This record gives sequence, structure tokens and C-alpha cells, in this order.
Amino acid sequence: MAYLLAIIAGVLNMLQSGSNSTLNEKLNAGPVAPALVVYLTGIAAVLVASPFIGRPLSGIMGRVGDVPWWGWIGGAMGAFYVVVTLTEAKAMGAGAFTAITLTAAIVTSLLLDHYGLLGFEVRPLTALRILGGVMMVAGVGLVARF
Repeated sequence: MAYLLAIIAGVLNMLQSGSNSTLNEKLNAGPVAPALVVYLTGIAAVLVASPFIGRPLSGIMGRVGDVPWWGWIGGAMGAFYVVVTLTEAKAMGAGAFTAITLTAAIVTSLLLDHYGLLGFEVRPLTALRILGGVMMVAGVGLVARF
């Protein structure tokens, strides 16, 4: 089930890029207003889904101090991604945008896994994992046609 959900998340991530860039283009107000729309609709979606996916919020304040510093900046990183999709995805094209962002994510994930950063379990780099990363980088060149 986890793999299926990951596939769906990947598909939705790409669809989000097109949706976000269209929103930005049609509102023609710069990236701030569309980014706010993206996050407000995201909040609404989480609220609607919360009875099915969440735990009660009781006791959350007692756990706030357990969160490491990097646990608090995911929203800012997501906001950066959303602003980039709003402003750059359509100009680059879906293929190039996805190839570049996905390859950057793969290479970063290999390093996160290898060093066990940000709470990930250590999964050492192997020759095959390195080859996969190199093939992703080569694939960007083919898809984006640098």
C-alpha cells in the first residue's frame, strides 16, 4: 500500500505543478496570491481528510519540544517548491521541470539515506544506487535537452 500511495503522491505532485502554474498565469498577480490559494486549499483538504487520516491533537503541546529544528522548516521548503512551480514550471515544460526536480530529489535522497540525515534510516550508497543516480542525471539531459 505504501508504494501505491507513493506513486499517487508522485502523480499528484506533477499535476500540482501544472495546476499551480495555471493558477499563477490566470490570476496574473505574482506568486504570493496563488501560493496563498494553494495553501488554503491544502489546509481545507487536510481538515476534510483529518477524521480519516489523523490522530487527535490532544497532548500535542507536550511533544513540541521533541521536534528537532529541521522538523519545523518543511512548510517553508514546500512553499519554495510551490512558488517555483507557480513561476517556472510552464516555461520549462512539464518534462524538463519534472526531470530536474525529480533528479535533484533522487540525488538528495541518496545522500540523506547514506548519511542518515533528517531522521532517515542509514542506507549506504552502493554501486547500483550510484549508477541509478548517474542515470537520472543523464536522463535529465535527454528530457530537458540541455
